Amino acid sequence: MRASVLMVLALVALVVFPGAQSARADAGPPAQRVVLIGVPALSWDHLSARDTPNLWRLAQDGSTGALSVRTLGTVACPIDGWLTVSAGTRAARASGVCSTLPEAPVRSGDGAVVTDFPHVRRTNLESRFQSPVGLLGEAFRTAGKCTTAAGPGAALALADARGQVGGYAASGRDLTTETLQRCPVTAVDVDDVLVGGATPESVRRADAVVGHVLTALPGGSQVLVAGLSDGAVEAGPHLRVAIAAGPGFRAGAHLTSDSTRRDKIVITPDLTATLLGATGLPVPGDAVGTSWRSGDGRADEGAAALADQDVAAQTYKSVLPHFFLGLVITQLLFFGLAAVALRRRWNGRVRGRVLSATRMAALVSAAVPVSTYLVNLIPWWSTDAPKAVLLGGIALADALIVTLALAGPWRRTLLGPGTVVATATALTVGLDLLTGSRLQLYSLMGYSPLVGGRYYGLGNIAFAVFATSVLLTAVGAAQWLVTRAGDGDPERNRARTRAIAIVLAMGLTAMVLDGFPAWGADFGGVIAIVPGLAVTGLMVAEKRVSPLRLASFCAVGGVVVLSIAYLDHLRPPADRTHLGRFFGDLLEGQAGPTVERKFAAMIGTIGNPTLTPIVIAALVFLFLVLRRPERLRASVLDLVYAQAPLLRAGLMGALVTAVVGFGVNDSGIAVLALALVVAVPITLAAGIRALEVADSPGT
Repeated sequence: MRASVLMVLALVALVVFPGAQSARADAGPPAQRVVLIGVPALSWDHLSARDTPNLWRLAQDGSTGALSVRTLGTVACPIDGWLTVSAGTRAARASGVCSTLPEAPVRSGDGAVVTDFPHVRRTNLESRFQSPVGLLGEAFRTAGKCTTAAGPGAALALADARGQVGGYAASGRDLTTETLQRCPVTAVDVDDVLVGGATPESVRRADAVVGHVLTALPGGSQVLVAGLSDGAVEAGPHLRVAIAAGPGFRAGAHLTSDSTRRDKIVITPDLTATLLGATGLPVPGDAVGTSWRSGDGRADEGAAALADQDVAAQTYKSVLPHFFLGLVITQLLFFGLAAVALRRRWNGRVRGRVLSATRMAALVSAAVPVSTYLVNLIPWWSTDAPKAVLLGGIALADALIVTLALAGPWRRTLLGPGTVVATATALTVGLDLLTGSRLQLYSLMGYSPLVGGRYYGLGNIAFAVFATSVLLTAVGAAQWLVTRAGDGDPERNRARTRAIAIVLAMGLTAMVLDGFPAWGADFGGVIAIVPGLAVTGLMVAEKRVSPLRLASFCAVGGVVVLSIAYLDHLRPPADRTHLGRFFGDLLEGQAGPTVERKFAAMIGTIGNPTLTPIVIAALVFLFLVLRRPERLRASVLDLVYAQAPLLRAGLMGALVTAVVGFGVNDSGIAVLALALVVAVPITLAAGIRALEVADSPGT
């Protein structure tokens, strides 16, 4: 095991050591001036060549993307969006309802002072997120660069720590060429869409203001347009407009940033880094965003493709609660009916049919998670009925996987069909990580930019599905090697050695994919998968697993992930992921709030009305129905273990990973629930096959 850890650390050094890679493109020399035009509540479906000619032309001349405006609440409130630009990380107003608009600052000479700004700054700094409101304005003031704000929201974004803005105009309509030439940085609050309720008329008014600013703007300026926040709370969160034009941005390209690693998707805190980078200033470590840049692809499909991003996000949002409610109901029904099928005395041919149907239902249940990823191979968000195509695609993918599981010669073996499902799941998620985790975006068991918890890498639910599937695939392959070995001791020993090797190889590969910043960038997953892998490996090697050993392997997982985080921290600040930033917080003694926030989120998942019933039902079914014989001639698990003993190793390793993952991830109960959604049906499928073998004549 020690050699395995050293191998992993060596691979880590190759992948994430400074200079090994950098996804960041050279931004080029700073622009002479940069202008941020914030148009809160502006979406891509508001834009057209006829109604918004100025914004449309700017989009053609620059790079475009969908802006995730998530702040601290479910909906990005108007004030919160501007404060997030100010802080370089998610921030929130000190008090008041979400719909409150920014108040006009108090005039002071050519500039202005934002009322009560020190209180807002203090409130955010003392919050559990410690958002440094005023960071952007303070950075410009310290560097001796003047700023101009037009409108109340813009004043919030550019105010320094004392709430002061060097230059101020009441609105974008008041800006002139002379005003825009005065300072290298200008922010403009165009709130017509927000105030007017996103009507065609209000959108046209906003476009007219944008056109006025663009006409007055000196040549060679960099222009950033951002939707910045949502509108009414009732409308819910949406993806908004992001446009960047001028020096450093290519026409007809999509926007991207290292914050999301997504072509077409950027986040609000990126604006802070972009404004600083445009003027040649470094980005402070407190800011979490990175500069916008033009991606490699072409945006030939125009605004429609960017509007489709919001269609996908809205479909995800509307389907997700019903999907998981349906998952709970079907899981509970499945476990209940399976218990009846196993315990009731059926006669002859009826018993065979019931067992066969139950086995197929188990495989269908186990294939649901991977089907939610595979459906994203088709652009369902671009169809006329995205919800129907999404759900129909999931059902079709599930049917195809189950058909494959029951199609080959492996269907007659205990672990064959379940191993096929687990292998399909592990390969799908693993290959997705290697190719940019595209299948997890908008997956019902992945993540969405509307939530903003993660934009790339391996999400917590996907981790549970992936780790469980890898361990069950490994023991399925290991059992096949051991079973086909000869009767002699040398053959059995060689098969056992190969079985251990394949378990370690698959497990370590999964750990690398999970933990590396280039792929999974998952902190808690590494801590969880190491003890699960160790338990599986020890049991395959027929070694005893003691509590002390288990605790030591958890510690090894912590050491491995901290080593990855340390190497990530050594990279330039703009290239670091959240792993490297967390290690920096540890060094500075500032990791406490992050740990507390994650722990509180994990505790908050206990008792989740959707996922907790799955956990309870699965554990009851696993340990009471499958373990206790009662009316059965023998325990189902005992029958399986007698013919395929290595399944016990995979199942115990998966449970250890799920329990540890529950404790170290903020998704908490979701990790345990989804691990059981995969593991228990696969175990049941093996158990039913064992019963069928036991029922066969001559058995």
